[in-house]
Amino acid sequence: MSNRIEDYALIGDMQTAALVARDGSVDWLCLPRFDSPAVLAGLLGTEENGYWRIAPLSGGQATRRRYRGDSLILESEWDTPRGSVRVIDFMPPTDALIGAPTIVRIVEGISGHVPVRSEIRMRFHYGKVVPWVRRHTDGRTVAVAGPDAVWLQSEAEAYGRGMTTYADVTVAPGERHAFILNWWPSHVEAPLTTDPEAALDDTERFWGEWVDRCTYRGPWRDAVVRSLITLKALTYAPTGGIVAAPTTSLPEDLGGVRNWDYRYTWLRDAAMTLSALVRTGFLEEAKAWREWLLRAVAGDPENLQIMYGVGGERRLTEYEANWLPGYENSGPVRIGNAAAEQFQLDVYGEVVDALHHGRMAGMEGHDNAHQLQLRLMDFVGDHWRNPDEGIWEVRGPRRHFVHSKVMAWVAVDRTIKMLETDTLAGAGADERTLDQLRTVRDEIHREVCEYGYDAERNTFTQYYGSRELDAALLLIPQVGFLPPDDKRVVGTIEAIQHELTEDGFVRRYPTHGDGIGLDGLPGDEGAFLACSFWLADDLAMIGRLDEARELFERLLALRNDLGLLAEEWDPRLQRQVGNFPQAFSHVPLIDTALRLTALWQQQQREEAGKADRKERAAAAEAAEAAAGNHAQG
Repeated sequence: MSNRIEDYALIGDMQTAALVARDGSVDWLCLPRFDSPAVLAGLLGTEENGYWRIAPLSGGQATRRRYRGDSLILESEWDTPRGSVRVIDFMPPTDALIGAPTIVRIVEGISGHVPVRSEIRMRFHYGKVVPWVRRHTDGRTVAVAGPDAVWLQSEAEAYGRGMTTYADVTVAPGERHAFILNWWPSHVEAPLTTDPEAALDDTERFWGEWVDRCTYRGPWRDAVVRSLITLKALTYAPTGGIVAAPTTSLPEDLGGVRNWDYRYTWLRDAAMTLSALVRTGFLEEAKAWREWLLRAVAGDPENLQIMYGVGGERRLTEYEANWLPGYENSGPVRIGNAAAEQFQLDVYGEVVDALHHGRMAGMEGHDNAHQLQLRLMDFVGDHWRNPDEGIWEVRGPRRHFVHSKVMAWVAVDRTIKMLETDTLAGAGADERTLDQLRTVRDEIHREVCEYGYDAERNTFTQYYGSRELDAALLLIPQVGFLPPDDKRVVGTIEAIQHELTEDGFVRRYPTHGDGIGLDGLPGDEGAFLACSFWLADDLAMIGRLDEARELFERLLALRNDLGLLAEEWDPRLQRQVGNFPQAFSHVPLIDTALRLTALWQQQQREEAGKADRKERAAAAEAAEAAAGNHAQG
């Protein structure tokens, strides 16, 4: 397939999602869940692996495209020699208990008389299995493979050729023809047909009502709202789990092996997502995620995983889909993720911090959540001195990563705050418990500052005894481990800015090209967008607000035409790389916008206050002068 990663648009229904290219082709669709096998997998191979294109017969890329207002309804328009046509793509949110995803594609004539073709090649199990395709008695086309069936509904006459199903229509101005794809269990009677116009109205109403809950009113509202919609689209509604991305194996290094399956719920990513949603007015999502968390991690904290399936599944066995060549021949294509078996100490901090943000935003107390948090603290207290694989899930040896220790400190610190301020949470805790937690918090802080800091270079390091840097260190002032004006914090920010940036954007850590690096992998990777947003945050926190705003605007300019971001940016190729769209990129976009807005508003108030004081001083001086003149008279 020839489309760049940023050429794709996202549509979804909070159960799964599809990627739609500029040429009108759906090249990625997993059914019925985000982490189910793909039915259309051309994104990671060729058209032989599945696609669904609706476009003018003349072909080519859409002349323009956009989302309809603040929604996930995609509108793509082509100007052709025979007129103009619009394709409206969306997935209507359905009853979470039914779990029957649907894609609706409406072809609408704008001008002239434009021939349009729908062509769909379904290949189940990630492009490997050719289904049995037949015509149902009601006129619909149904494709069956094992437990799954996909139904294609349209008033246009369908016909088969070359293992592909086609349908042709010619649209005049104002005419609309709908094509609808439903997933359904193969052993169940045929699903009901879908009313496309009613589905469109319902979908537009759903997104409008959801976005109305957003409390952010700053200068970057469009970017923030689009990121929030994207995060909502990555939420699995039946359970409240949140996937890191809807794709697998989109490469961090084109042609390389850094290809991972992100269609699962990372505790870290989901916790950060929830923190962003909570601070922009979306408490319902926080409550749903908290319930998901309690179910997923139920049992002994010793068995806590860093990621789960969207339903809370623990077994995410990794294997290679060797029949797929990979995006732009970037193999292997991986299904599942072996990192689920890693020990990542920082996850405890992110989870506890998310619960803390929920309480701060007014989410009511929950005794089970409090008890879980205290049990997690027992584990942290016993294991914080152990090495781990860290935030970046290195596939090399475990180390004492500084960021991991800092987040262990966060977990203990936020728990202390909970016990000190929350009457319900602190009811079962005595002063001895608090004293023990305070002791652990102080010990972690002291050890990090002693072993994780390079006094000669005035910077924290990636792990104890290392001279390498790590962009995750940018979070030290953001989580309150040290104040922003601490010389060690400023030194770390400047060191990362000097040593880990390329074209002004931040890499996670040094890689070693053809050699095997710290992460146990060959090759390089692009600039990590989340880290670049973290740098903008830190620059703002240390008073370099103009520089922070300039970097933030540069990062916003990397989004595609629809406001979407992948995981990384390749400064050399000037392309987005990594899984797409990536929650871990859109979350810090929101965070940075909130921080810059707050600091900008504070700056405006201070400037207004200075002007007011200056005006009052001038008025007083004039009054005093006038009084003096009167006395002399």
